[in-house]
Amino acid sequence: MTDPLRLAGRTALVTGGARRVGAAIVRALHAEGASVMIHCHRSLPEAERLAAELRSERAGSAQAAALDLLDVAALPQLVAATQERFGGLDLLVNNASSFYPTPVGEISLAAWEDLIGTNMRAPLFLSQAAAPALRASRGAVLNIVDIHGLRPLRDHIVYSAAKAGLVMLTRALARELAPEVRVNAIAPGPVLWPEAGVDEQRKAGILARTPLARAGDPADIARTVVFFAADAPFVTGQVLAVDGGRSIGW
Repeated sequence: MTDPLRLAGRTALVTGGARRVGAAIVRALHAEGASVMIHCHRSLPEAERLAAELRSERAGSAQAAALDLLDVAALPQLVAATQERFGGLDLLVNNASSFYPTPVGEISLAAWEDLIGTNMRAPLFLSQAAAPALRASRGAVLNIVDIHGLRPLRDHIVYSAAKAGLVMLTRALARELAPEVRVNAIAPGPVLWPEAGVDEQRKAGILARTPLARAGDPADIARTVVFFAADAPFVTGQVLAVDGGRSIGW
């Protein structure tokens, strides 16, 4: 006898869900029975391939949607499209993120707008747009933050500040949306190296200061998302580091 799917009948909207950690989150939620709206910005071919793959496993269970999260006025449309396609919304995962260095002396207004916009402003306005549906379903918001929102990363001052803002946003929204909606955050450590690349010496240094002495895997984050969505009905306002101990191994 197989175990019942823990998220059967529920709907999730995952931003930045076409690739990397986002795709792992989408697959994990779908494997537990959820229908998933896969948001992307410039990765629509990848998002559509992933949605088609998931629909081949369970008909009508996934859809791709492309939207620039910096377009705040359009964010309610993403929530509305999810509700129209699947009949409701139970989980919002704010995963999409810009990440690049902004050394002091080289910080531009464009970088500020992009990093704050994707990492803090979009999660706020998406959560606001989704709040009525999530209240109706007694659902949840999950924000993917970063251990560097708790302790800054050198040369990444704007990114670190944006993620710190998302940490506080998580806690504030948990109070504002209670008791119907739970709001929590996951703070990954070294799970996937940046696409721009990290030299081997720096990788070795990071892992040497990580108590578990290894990098994690996107599945580590995805499993934690499923935990918060399915197995943590009395948890809200919390930030869980999934980092191999990196945040205590500085």
